[in-house]
Amino acid sequence: MSIIETEATLHVAHRDNHTHRDVNGGWLRPAVFGAMDGLVSNLALMTGVAGGAVSQQTIVITGLAGLAAGAFSMAAGEYTSVVSQRELVEAELDVERRELSKHPVDEMEELAALYVARGVEPALAREVAMQLSRDPEQALEIHAREELGIDPDDLPSPTVAAVSSFGAFALGALLPVLPYLLGATALWPALLLALVGLFACGALVARVTARNWWYSGLRQLVLGGAAAAVTYGLGVLFGAAL
Repeated sequence: MSIIETEATLHVAHRDNHTHRDVNGGWLRPAVFGAMDGLVSNLALMTGVAGGAVSQQTIVITGLAGLAAGAFSMAAGEYTSVVSQRELVEAELDVERRELSKHPVDEMEELAALYVARGVEPALAREVAMQLSRDPEQALEIHAREELGIDPDDLPSPTVAAVSSFGAFALGALLPVLPYLLGATALWPALLLALVGLFACGALVARVTARNWWYSGLRQLVLGGAAAAVTYGLGVLFGAAL
């Protein structure tokens, strides 16, 4: 009895601990890229303009315009990209659906061959394929997973991708503008806040992806800082030339 109870306990512990992050939900990638892009691009844009020795009002307008333009651009791009991806997947699923309808035996044999190639005994592979093929929708799902590497029930949402991208970009792009909106008259508060945001964003992504948080944060800070330094230098150069 104790052995059975121990095995049951281990099974429950394994079930509770053996969980995975959502890698196909469609929100993480656009949110991460949106926040990073918003921070880096708007910071670089504002520092480039500031390097040209323009007025504070011009810097603020530039930052707000960069926020709006970038957020809408990112959202539209993500929506179009994910819609196109879904349309391609759905077209391939239609092809597979027609093949299952016209040639069910051939498709069953094809599925059995896939299992044999993975080490299953031929007789057992054929029996499994035969049972799975009895339900057309289940057969479609299995073929989609095995042949196309996709889950028809877990396709990314264009709306989720667009909204995530828009919100994340706007939030990231707002950080460099925020000090000016609160009354700052110099560039350094905006630069400092943006760099802190870059480090925090990189560290947060590392927490989600189970990577080293300080390395990820420092890497993003260095990349964003380098972009801001280059554009500031170009702003000084072009400002002096003009």
